[in-house]
Amino acid sequence: MSPSVPLQEMIRAIRSARTQCEERGVIQRECAAIRAQFRQVDNGGRSHNLAKLLYVHMLGYPAHFGQMECVRMIASPRYNEKRVGYLGAMMLLDEKQDASLLITNSIKNDLSHSNQYVQSLALCTLACMGSAEMCRDLAPEIDKLLRASNSYIKKKAALCAVHIVRKVHDLGELFAPAARSLLSEKNHGVLHGAVVLITQLCEQNPETLERFRKTVPDLVQIMKSLVISGYSPEHDVAGISDPFLQVRILRLLRILGRNNEAASDAMNDLLAQVATNTDSTKTVGNAVLYETVLTVLDIKSESGLRILAVNILGRFLLNNDRNIRYIAMTSLQKIVGTDHNAVQRHRGTIVDCLKDQDASVKRRALDLSLALVSASNIRSMMKELLIFLSSCPPELKAQAANGIFNAAERYAPSQRWHIDTILHVLTTAGGDVRDETVPNLIQLITNTSELHCYTVHKLYRALLTDISQQSLVQVACWCIGEYGDLLLRGECQETEPVQVSEDDVLDALETVLQSHMSSPATRGFALTATMKLSTRITDNVDRIRSTVSIYGSCIDVELQQRAVEYNALFKKYDHMRAAVLERMPVIEKNSPGHTNGESTGETVKEVKPAKVKQGEPVLPPQPANQVCDLLDLLGSSEEPLQPGPALGSTEPILPVSTAGSAGGDLLDLLGGLEPAPLTPAPSVTVYNKGGVTMTLRCEKQSDTGLLVTLTASNSTDSDISSFTLQAAVPKSVELHMKAPSGDSLPARGAANVTQMVVLNNPNKVNLKMRIRVSYTSQGSAVQDMVQVDSFPGH
Repeated sequence: MSPSVPLQEMIRAIRSARTQCEERGVIQRECAAIRAQFRQVDNGGRSHNLAKLLYVHMLGYPAHFGQMECVRMIASPRYNEKRVGYLGAMMLLDEKQDASLLITNSIKNDLSHSNQYVQSLALCTLACMGSAEMCRDLAPEIDKLLRASNSYIKKKAALCAVHIVRKVHDLGELFAPAARSLLSEKNHGVLHGAVVLITQLCEQNPETLERFRKTVPDLVQIMKSLVISGYSPEHDVAGISDPFLQVRILRLLRILGRNNEAASDAMNDLLAQVATNTDSTKTVGNAVLYETVLTVLDIKSESGLRILAVNILGRFLLNNDRNIRYIAMTSLQKIVGTDHNAVQRHRGTIVDCLKDQDASVKRRALDLSLALVSASNIRSMMKELLIFLSSCPPELKAQAANGIFNAAERYAPSQRWHIDTILHVLTTAGGDVRDETVPNLIQLITNTSELHCYTVHKLYRALLTDISQQSLVQVACWCIGEYGDLLLRGECQETEPVQVSEDDVLDALETVLQSHMSSPATRGFALTATMKLSTRITDNVDRIRSTVSIYGSCIDVELQQRAVEYNALFKKYDHMRAAVLERMPVIEKNSPGHTNGESTGETVKEVKPAKVKQGEPVLPPQPANQVCDLLDLLGSSEEPLQPGPALGSTEPILPVSTAGSAGGDLLDLLGGLEPAPLTPAPSVTVYNKGGVTMTLRCEKQSDTGLLVTLTASNSTDSDISSFTLQAAVPKSVELHMKAPSGDSLPARGAANVTQMVVLNNPNKVNLKMRIRVSYTSQGSAVQDMVQVDSFPGH
């Protein structure tokens, strides 16, 4: 291929290359020829060579050696060379390149050129890659062009002004008068540019926003003329007159009418007219209707208009296009808290979307369905959600299960219905539920004494059917251990009585103990339940003693320790066994140390930025996965207990009098079970904004070590997802962040997220920590920063 081949022939040669190596050879030879011709002083094919180089750049190969050629061609008096030079500048240069400063003077000269197309090239280049310095130098020229008589130049200048305002906010005041005057233009291109410019100015400056609220009548008039105008071939798109301009005007009206009664009243009639007269059978019409709905929901609109907007979103849910259904549910999710009754009218359509094949539509439908659950529809909605849970994708099971738990706890019509619903979820998706589900259900069962017999019978049958769902098995073992006597009686008014023998119950527990599907935590529940049955049955105590003794040499340390303790109860402390293994007392909800993931409800003050002060102790809610002292036979162990056995502890607590008379040292475990009262570490609130509250608690581990526990809760009516915390400390301090307890905050403080941070301060510098809070609420991403300048108790 000769060095002077045309562009088309070079493209043909590159496309015909059979391998990447052959393609690189073609491009390297051509680039070498182009570089050689760039060095020639009298080169008549400059634009031709630069065009070929731009194609090479589009393929991803280096073309930086053409930057100076772009600068020279921009300064050329020939239009064809200017055009390629400006195109090359937009592709090869950016504001970080020093060569971009060399074209500032050329752009300034071309902005005052007599040819409108040369002016257009300069405007497009400045709007594409103009740096802040270039924008400051050329802003007066752009302001003059905004007042020119040529509509073609004015629309280009308006869009260039948008780029300048984004780069240099201070220049917004310069363009405000000209932008206001452009609204009187008839040319749609100029109007479009003017609306985009005004939108940018209003978003950046509240004072400018107030000034442009006076233009609402003008914008309303322009919009009305578009809606009622007849067919115009120049602007018609699928029967809609200039939908691009309509969408831009609606977005600007949304900004102008937000939190302003007068501006909202001025546009209510227009919005109703657009909502009723726009054709919704085409995608173009749906785009205009969607912007109308967003505007209605964002301004202070009338109630009837808001209902009309919700009904439009309801029609979107019936559309065959999944994208339209998705954005409809996203919008309904944002307003379900304020317009709950209006959204409820479309509940059936929303529930039908749970059957959609698209995963993203299913997820949005699930979020919206959970938000629509109320006391009046809890039974019907829960029936649909449980059907969805049984067939939903694995990635949605955890979200669906947790949402059902929250709704059942909030709106349960009866205790029995509540227990049945949770057991149904555990049977269907027991492996996807949160850690605090087991202690929460145990607490619910404990507090409903009239349902103990019904619950233990139902859980026993569930245990015989399936032992793969670990959460269900743990609760079943706990109930059998606590209420095994009720199971053996076979008398239950709530359900069909079943005759169960002692051997049947022990066989079921031994199956759990020996199953390869059982986790160590589940085996701990089963072993404790077996031990508790030794005081509730009479004929198989020796079998229980034999079963327990087997696990005294178990490889699992936790299980081995329990078995050794229980063996000691059988031998040395058999006279205390009945008292130690008596039935658990009622667990008080939200009692200190046993919050089960619920918010403690203390009143907190907002701190911006947070500066922790001494002397403001607040008892923190204990993380749900650490509610592990129903019975702590280890006293004060430094190692945390396994989550499963701890949460489901059916291990007994000695009465004070019995503990005092024990005297012995059952492996130093039963000698003094009355722990000394512990003073809780002081806790302070460091963040409280948007319904999200975060408290901080410190525990000194060594002379230089400090354990910081951050606990976050959500008091709003909607769930928060993707919750993350990031921390930064001075360079001399070592920081180690442990894994958080979760990444979602259920509504109304249903559960907390705990993040533990270990700090090592060998130089003993003044500790400071900056925390970044990030989460997603109602589809919107939120990020905030808080600084902690002192630590309580440190």
